[in-house]
Amino acid sequence: MTALARALARAPFLVRDGGLATQLEVLGCDLDDPLWSARVLLDEPEAIREVHRRYAEAGAELLTTATYQATFEGLRARGLSDEAAADVFATAVRLARDVAPPGVLVAGSIGSYGAFLGDGAEYRGDYGLTRAQLRDFHRARLHVLAPLCDLLAIETIPSLTEALAIAEVLAEFVAPPAWISMTCRDGAHDAEGRALTAFAAAMHDHPAVTAIGINCCAPEHVLPALQALAEATDKPLVAYPNSGEHWCGHWTGTAWTPERYADEACQWVRPGACIVGGCCRTTPPHPAALVHRCDTFLAKRAARRISAITNTRSKTRP
Repeated sequence: MTALARALARAPFLVRDGGLATQLEVLGCDLDDPLWSARVLLDEPEAIREVHRRYAEAGAELLTTATYQATFEGLRARGLSDEAAADVFATAVRLARDVAPPGVLVAGSIGSYGAFLGDGAEYRGDYGLTRAQLRDFHRARLHVLAPLCDLLAIETIPSLTEALAIAEVLAEFVAPPAWISMTCRDGAHDAEGRALTAFAAAMHDHPAVTAIGINCCAPEHVLPALQALAEATDKPLVAYPNSGEHWCGHWTGTAWTPERYADEACQWVRPGACIVGGCCRTTPPHPAALVHRCDTFLAKRAARRISAITNTRSKTRP
């Protein structure tokens, strides 16, 4: 049994952390760099450890490494050898494990090709690359990161073509549990405009893909998107949208309170979400509120079970 399976046997869903880059900016880190948050791995690793610590103390049951925008291509451009680049991935995992309490899982984050481009293409797709080219791009870091983590978080993927390429790479070796989550333009279509049901159907028969879902989207899109995915697969689902603010060259709008976020997240479990949490602009209070809701959920479920047992005994008592 995998670490993920053991964790899910104890609870109806797991709470992942939230916006890592958001917290790095709170600590004063400058992320204006082609490597974005991965730049901090090179220059200020203790800041990464501190962000992981804050999310762990908030009760997150899954910590995500700071490797979303780390690629061999990007690290080579910074002057690192491939060996040194591999060490960066190992450092990212170690920083999370250093502060992860017993039972808390570490997920290796793998961003899309669009994240590497750094021009917002992860919300558009249509890179003009073939599936084979995308396999080649993702292969090295998947092979390096996979043995180090409890599971892989392959996130912010805009297109079915890229999702299929990644699934095919995962099938090349013995990988830990892995999820692939898409960006979406609404509650029914991925970033390229293709039906989310097509993504779910394509992933259904890929044994290397443990779960699927959506992330880095408006929270109001999550429930209909999960319902669409559940129409085409019975695989576990994941969901971690943004705070409620919207990016249009800068962040605008009003963030949902952690309490509103947690209330809505409880609805995401019904279509099959087993991992829920936050993406951009969410903060440690968001997983804290989610953990509280999960504890309440479990307490109510236990109370219903005890009531059912008591009622059964009273009916059968002579």
